[in-house]
Amino acid sequence: MPHGGPHGRHIKHPDTIEFAGDFNLAAVIISNHMGTGVDTDTGGENILPQMQELNIYESITKKAITGSIVILDATNLIANLPIQGTERIIFKLSTPGTSESDDIVDASELTGHPFYVYKITNRKQISEGVLLYTLHFGSREFMRNLRTRVSRAYSGTIDTMVANIFADKSGLDSRKTLNFEETRNQDKIVIPNMRPLDAIAMLAKRALPKNTNGVGYYFYETTKGFHFRSWESMCVTQGAFERPVKATFQYKPMNMEEPQSSGMGTGPSRTQQRTKQKPKVLEDYESVEFYEFVNNFHDVAANTVMGTYAHNVITHNIYDKSYNKSAWNYHLQFGETKHSEDKQDESANNKFQVSESPVDFDGNNISDYSDSRVSLQPTTQFLHDENTGSYGTDVIDDGKLEGTRISQIYQVNAGTRLKLIIKGHSYLEAGDMIQFNLLSVESTNSNRFDFDPQYSGRYIVASIRHRVTDQEYKMIIECVKDSVKIPFKSIDTFPGTTDKEEPTFTNIYDKEKPAFLS
Repeated sequence: MPHGGPHGRHIKHPDTIEFAGDFNLAAVIISNHMGTGVDTDTGGENILPQMQELNIYESITKKAITGSIVILDATNLIANLPIQGTERIIFKLSTPGTSESDDIVDASELTGHPFYVYKITNRKQISEGVLLYTLHFGSREFMRNLRTRVSRAYSGTIDTMVANIFADKSGLDSRKTLNFEETRNQDKIVIPNMRPLDAIAMLAKRALPKNTNGVGYYFYETTKGFHFRSWESMCVTQGAFERPVKATFQYKPMNMEEPQSSGMGTGPSRTQQRTKQKPKVLEDYESVEFYEFVNNFHDVAANTVMGTYAHNVITHNIYDKSYNKSAWNYHLQFGETKHSEDKQDESANNKFQVSESPVDFDGNNISDYSDSRVSLQPTTQFLHDENTGSYGTDVIDDGKLEGTRISQIYQVNAGTRLKLIIKGHSYLEAGDMIQFNLLSVESTNSNRFDFDPQYSGRYIVASIRHRVTDQEYKMIIECVKDSVKIPFKSIDTFPGTTDKEEPTFTNIYDKEKPAFLS
């Protein structure tokens, strides 16, 4: 198999890692609308020699995979094939040493699922006879979703409805794996002429996990298949047990000796378990080339307005004309759901991203102001002859469930968000758990290698950009966490001054009175 690069510098064994960022990519085939290419022996044209860059994008907030290929075309492939926007892209990408199907980005015809070209951009002639352009592609479901609609009623559990839409031969008609988490709620729902992926996204908002108390699911596609699951399933397994990390990464300054274990180690990573290379290669695979905190901490002002910490949900039952108020309190209800740093220790329920100390003279903490956000939610019973509310459960629960859903969304979206650039690991996918070991900025004589108490720890991979050039395979990943490794300390009283018991009122007419009027 050619070395990880389009020019095939030499032949090597696919399990041999020669350097961190090495990869296996034998060919990238583009097959036209006739199922052929310029090279008819392969059923398509191998564009690997012309490929400058391959990108694949996946995210827990994206319903389907997309990607792009930058091509330097000196053979007028765009006209000779021709490329018109209905072609398929076929390849297999892997990190050397990974052989299981779940560890490979498999877009092959026989064992995987090819991608579909849908547009060409940035076309320009850079020299005589040489074109540069970008092919954009998506998964089959990405294109199928644009061509079909769902318009029918469903009943049963939410996960069953999703599975039916996912496999519907007249709709999405997916042939891929759907990894799903069972739901505890069931209902009757009418899908009103919606695109299949939009219909599933609508159902995802109503889904309640079978084994945990969260509200709402994520539906997304990775290079390994589709996922329909809750945030909590990314944090724990079976709704109760600590989820093992899939890989461990660390950032340290150059020329610094290896840090000693401080109780945060997770054993050998998957790369270490599967390769028998010299330690330098393994160290490079686990090293972070660049890191940046996109959200270094909560935007407290924005989260207050969005209802992350406190939320008053007023539900109006249209059927019996009653209403109910449900107040969400971040600190009191934090322990009812699972979080990224849920490690089943004595402090698991106190790893808030913001302290519960009082924030004002009234002695209230940040989650005691339920009027920070007020939502009015209409609901009803017997909409489809079922004595249930919006979530397929008792209508009285709608307010609390909506408060939980809103808070959980913003705990994730506006929580600590970390961007990493690492060497390519083809087995990683969005939704995986990783460990990031970040050394504390200050150095002490007692322990030079203390890890940052808040920003080190367990993160969920929220998005991945797989980037392959002729030189190496890198990944740009964004990771999120909704809790801290070590809880913040808190106090019971507001630390501000207490001698200002009442406001002071000053009449400016008296204050600015001219002397002759005195």
